[in-house]
Amino acid sequence: MNKQITSLCMAGLLLGAELASAASVRVNVNLGVGHPLRRVGRTVIVRRPMPVVQTRFVYAPPVRFAPAVVVMPPRDRVVFEDSETFARREDWVDNYFKVHNRGEELMFRVDGRVQIDFAEVQFGNGQVQVVDFNEAPMNAGIYRLLDFRDGRDVEGVRMVARSMQGRSTISVLMRK
Repeated sequence: MNKQITSLCMAGLLLGAELASAASVRVNVNLGVGHPLRRVGRTVIVRRPMPVVQTRFVYAPPVRFAPAVVVMPPRDRVVFEDSETFARREDWVDNYFKVHNRGEELMFRVDGRVQIDFAEVQFGNGQVQVVDFNEAPMNAGIYRLLDFRDGRDVEGVRMVARSMQGRSTISVLMRK
């Protein structure tokens, strides 16, 4: 019995070490063909990669992020919520939040202090709306990412950000 527990513990430690070393692999950020932003070659840690799709994205002209602090909607109005925590030592991190839902507003919550480069919102019809944060520093709070009063099918949200303190969390939320 002790050998089995020891073997399981060792396997867990090895898996944890593999995940930790995989998380520290840095790659050049991939903006894709036709992406409306031009950035100097940045390296990122890809935590959650974007799924590979066979269709070509149609990029809308980018919008500049205008900070708008919002109030958290009632829980029964939130149709999607997902979070990612990252550390300052990781520097820039590329996260993809698989929303696959319909709603009227996308928001994000910051716990800690972060700096955001850009976000991409991928819609069900193949359109992509890029929100340029231009490396804006963000303090803790809930902010509006995009508002679509008529409702939209959102496939996912990609955010490139970094923590400005020990650990920070970004959550993406969708209101119906």
